[in-house]
Amino acid sequence: MNIKSSENISFWYDPDKRSIVYQVGAALLFVFVSWYLVSNTMTNLANQNIATGFGFLNKEAAFEIGESLIEYSAADRYSRALSVGFLNTLLVSFVGILLTVVLGTFLGIARLSKNWLVNKCAAGYIEIFQDIPVLLQLFFWYAFFYEMLPSPKQAINPIEGLFLCNRGLIFGIPAAHPVYKYMAVAVSLAVILIFFIKRWAKKRQDATGKIFPIFKASIFLLFGFPFVCWLIGGSPTQMNLPVLKGFNFKGGIAVSPEFAALLLGLVLYTAAFVAEVVRAGIQSVSKGQTEAAMAIGLKPGQLLNLIILPQALRVIIPPLTSQMLNLTKNSSLAVAIGYPDFVSVAGTAINQTGQAIEGVMLIMIVYLIFSLSTSAFMNWYNKKMKLVER
Repeated sequence: MNIKSSENISFWYDPDKRSIVYQVGAALLFVFVSWYLVSNTMTNLANQNIATGFGFLNKEAAFEIGESLIEYSAADRYSRALSVGFLNTLLVSFVGILLTVVLGTFLGIARLSKNWLVNKCAAGYIEIFQDIPVLLQLFFWYAFFYEMLPSPKQAINPIEGLFLCNRGLIFGIPAAHPVYKYMAVAVSLAVILIFFIKRWAKKRQDATGKIFPIFKASIFLLFGFPFVCWLIGGSPTQMNLPVLKGFNFKGGIAVSPEFAALLLGLVLYTAAFVAEVVRAGIQSVSKGQTEAAMAIGLKPGQLLNLIILPQALRVIIPPLTSQMLNLTKNSSLAVAIGYPDFVSVAGTAINQTGQAIEGVMLIMIVYLIFSLSTSAFMNWYNKKMKLVER
């Protein structure tokens, strides 16, 4: 009897065995709670004669969407309507992240400027836009476009083919021509070529110490290849300019007030936080590194690109990833100003079909995909940019 009791005591005092028991218990508890919630939900839905499942995606949507990157009409299915919302969210998130990184980096560097005016202007911007909730900023820019800007007939026209009014920003674009497809292919080829040139330049620099002008070569390839295609294709110059017809403009491309307000609000708000991330990353590099680089005669541009940024990125990338995720998730506030993002379209579908659980589940899955994709890319980039210790 004493032997058995001592075995029991030794079992419970063994951390490995005890952890297995706790994990099995937690798993069983999770399964039980999940089963209870699902079964209770299904029972309540059945009592109220509410159909479950995603069969509603094949039904006619019967509602219009103001902005769409693909063709859409009210006769299309809910699945296509949700695809429109997905692409709209992807567009504003992608463009917003690019603009935020550029503006935030500029502000972060300006915050460290020795010029008193530049430094204080950057500091003032950061303080103001960090302290105002992003939703209020969206309302401000939305009201700005609709209340402060004139009607289409009195639209601001600073240059030919560019109009600014309460219908948004309308500007001309090149008229359709086959050569533009080949120019897009030329840009893709240039990007691939730049990738291999960059790898070759790094190996060359490691072996000989000679620096290849990658930036200048990249600019030449990105603009030179498409320009040659444009020349070979006949140098088309015809433009598709917007023209006022009735109460709105026809032709060109129009950036709606809703999209512009959402993009401005998200970019200006998030860039203030990115600026602080960049400032902290640059300040994490010791002054000795800067002084040593200046002592060997490196120029300011070389100092920034070769010494400061490679070391600062180790500090910048992790919090920058969080700010990118925040911008993507904050894009769901678009419903407040009428931009048809995924949350807005899914909300309309829920109101019409009553499939609240399925609709909310789709919203959660979509934002989970956005977040995991962004995190995966930034983690890959972080591993690529980290310094290899010997």
